[in-house]
Amino acid sequence: MDLVRVVASLLCLALPAVTLCYAAVCAASPFGTCRRCSGRGRLGTGRGLRSRACRRCDATGIRIRFGRRLFNELARVHRDGTR
Repeated sequence: MDLVRVVASLLCLALPAVTLCYAAVCAASPFGTCRRCSGRGRLGTGRGLRSRACRRCDATGIRIRFGRRLFNELARVHRDGTR
């Protein structure tokens, strides 16, 4: 076997494992911390005088993960298509 076939076969084995692990994370914990405010829900002004609510997460400090958003959209399409 040459190196290309070995690498390709390892990638074919690793990709489903990574996908299943990410799906399990999205099912167990569908929300992650907001990247903009680092989960605080508030944004500082730089000088620390006043802070304002984070608009990206609506001051909750959490966001829905991409995999969960994708799952919700696929479930919605399936539900609407089978009615």
